[in-house]
Amino acid sequence: MIEVIVARLGLESASNSFVVILQEQDGERIVPIWIGRAEAEAIAAQLNGVAPARPMTHDLCKGIIDALGATLESVHVTRVAETTFFAELHLDRDGRALVVDARPSDSIAIALRCGAKIYAAEELLAVYETSSDDPSSDSDAEDSSGSSVNDFLRAARDADEESAEQLKRHLEQLRPEDFGKFTL
Repeated sequence: MIEVIVARLGLESASNSFVVILQEQDGERIVPIWIGRAEAEAIAAQLNGVAPARPMTHDLCKGIIDALGATLESVHVTRVAETTFFAELHLDRDGRALVVDARPSDSIAIALRCGAKIYAAEELLAVYETSSDDPSSDSDAEDSSGSSVNDFLRAARDADEESAEQLKRHLEQLRPEDFGKFTL
């Protein structure tokens, strides 16, 4: 396992999907993971220091981990099968190691809240390895919809900080009713 960081989070225009880019801690290799809007917003909120008025799902998970006297030691993005990524939460409770299967998007959001390290399997990083610091290198890695990873990286790199500030303002203004009505 290789330690990674959340390097970028954005919307890929070709597929209109959210993508989180994990990059090796001290290197250039990446692994892009296409995620849902809710998870993207949860990751963005934490990265931008936006605290919800009430705990959202990933905040709740952190609260449960804390209440049980456990510590989230790390998250491991372990494999991909038929375009679906798999991850594990590695917890410690009183010296007892616990491993919980989870989606990478949820795992990343929880890891950010808990201050836990994130790791990716070597073979996942190797798939998306680039030959230089420039995301426009010759790598032709594509996601399941055929969208070029490097096209997304070029667009993400070209985006300015204003878009991050706009997202932060948007997240701060969300109200519970913005998520629609739920009936039982």
